[in-house]
Amino acid sequence: MTTTGTAVLQARELSKNFSVRGRFALRRSTLRAVQDVNLNLTAGSVTAVVGESGSGKSTLARMLARLVTPTSGEVLLNGAPVTRGAADRAYRREVQLVLQDPFSSLNPVHSIRYHLSRPLRIHGFAGDADAENKAIKELLARVSLTPPERYIDAYPHELSGGQRQRVAIARALAVRPEVLIADEPVSMLDVSIRLGILNLLADLRDEEGLAILYVTHDIASARYLADTIVVMYAGQIVESAPARQVTDSPAHPYTQLLLSAAPDPDRVDGTAIAVTGAPPSLVRPPTGCRFHPRCPHVMDICRTTAPQPRPIGTDADHTASCWLYHDESTIASGKAE
Repeated sequence: MTTTGTAVLQARELSKNFSVRGRFALRRSTLRAVQDVNLNLTAGSVTAVVGESGSGKSTLARMLARLVTPTSGEVLLNGAPVTRGAADRAYRREVQLVLQDPFSSLNPVHSIRYHLSRPLRIHGFAGDADAENKAIKELLARVSLTPPERYIDAYPHELSGGQRQRVAIARALAVRPEVLIADEPVSMLDVSIRLGILNLLADLRDEEGLAILYVTHDIASARYLADTIVVMYAGQIVESAPARQVTDSPAHPYTQLLLSAAPDPDRVDGTAIAVTGAPPSLVRPPTGCRFHPRCPHVMDICRTTAPQPRPIGTDADHTASCWLYHDESTIASGKAE
């Protein structure tokens, strides 16, 4: 097991462009889904990537899971650059993905036993029939599906949404990964059972030292589960900090917008952030800061020059890409530092 706090999976200047064709256009355009993202996932911690639909967070997750090939940049596993080739199976053993919809991710014609035995066999963890059966029961117990005998020969349609998602997590755990990527794992579940899945992920972090990437549009659940929150907007990271700092002292206007939109019984009426407009097209993104068409604090420099990440105050762990936190001389010069 990797020591807690050690960087297990890293993204370095990771970008992904897609070629798209308009409805009536003959020429293809480039959609810049993710741009120059840097990210560290450390053992024994949960990093949440938060943003609206279309912000690039799921594309980032799929690049880290190697389901999508980056246009540029690199991924490092335990400090070593990852390249395609013979090591693909070894990488997938170390980095597992849990998808949003547990019903579509499980084959409805196969039992839970089949779903859990297959990764054990593929990666050489099965042993004989007795050892395999014991391993499957242990996996079900790890995700609190007990007694295992009730679930082992059931089919996905016989389980609830929360139970199916626990099976999907158990399948990911079967190969003993170091990294678990959970892409919107509770968004399709009833509100009443979401907390159980979040608590399960927290237990896996605390008890097994997994590095977990939690992708979500819900900044409230990110605050509950995550150690670090990374906020994405229009394919770029705009703020990153320990979870409590992001939610208690949001620096970027977009983060303030997300928190303003989240339900909060303690918030006084009228304190919501007044923001108009919609997320920009990633085929023709705005010049300068991509949030400037919606930002209530927009300055002239925001329209022409993209800000670089900058520490907020004296805390190097809290950074934001916003001109509000650059000194006046830099803003007057019209150039990024």
